Amino acid sequence: MIYKDLENIEYGHAWKYQQELFAEALSLKDKGEQPENYLLFCEHPHVITIGKHGKHENLLFQENFLKEKGVSLFQIDRGGDITYHGPGQLVGYPIFDLESYDIGLRQYIFNLEEIIIRFLASYNIKAERLEGAAGVWIDTTVPARTRKIAAIGVRSSRFVTMHGFAFNINTDLSYFSLINPCGFIDKGVTSLEKELGHKVDMEEVKSKMKELFEEVFIPQ
Repeated sequence: MIYKDLENIEYGHAWKYQQELFAEALSLKDKGEQPENYLLFCEHPHVITIGKHGKHENLLFQENFLKEKGVSLFQIDRGGDITYHGPGQLVGYPIFDLESYDIGLRQYIFNLEEIIIRFLASYNIKAERLEGAAGVWIDTTVPARTRKIAAIGVRSSRFVTMHGFAFNINTDLSYFSLINPCGFIDKGVTSLEKELGHKVDMEEVKSKMKELFEEVFIPQ
């Protein structure tokens, strides 16, 4: 896979770049050629995105209020409901041809979750999947304490993926109060910083996450 760090990039610019890589991959597949697999990491300025089946009632404030707070809003073509991206959050966009890894979409999402679960285990944080809810969660057996640390929402066509995951590292969690995150009203959100009690170097996070992508998708 080809790794690219887009650093801090406006959401619209990153989305456009994803679309270009996605279209190129589909075109190559149409010609019987093997597209490259790209792993894009980045952070975004404050933005809220709503998936293609997302419910606008999960956006709790009017767009003019969001603008006053410096928060952009995008209706996009991924699965999932509504989520927030912002500084201190690692966002990953794998533009992968799943056929090159010999997996389907369900296994792909499982792999994304597995990478984040393994990453958190390296910090002695037990994270898990939650039945019926994509993403990575903590304290899944205690409903009053169940909280999401990473969201997943993808789009795929002919086994090529785009969009991906949002992993709260040093994220300002107060911005999640603008929405019902992923459509849930009874579950909280958290970050690696909140769980550990201190900030974590983002370059260290990116390096570990890249290694885990290679470990999970390209097993030796």
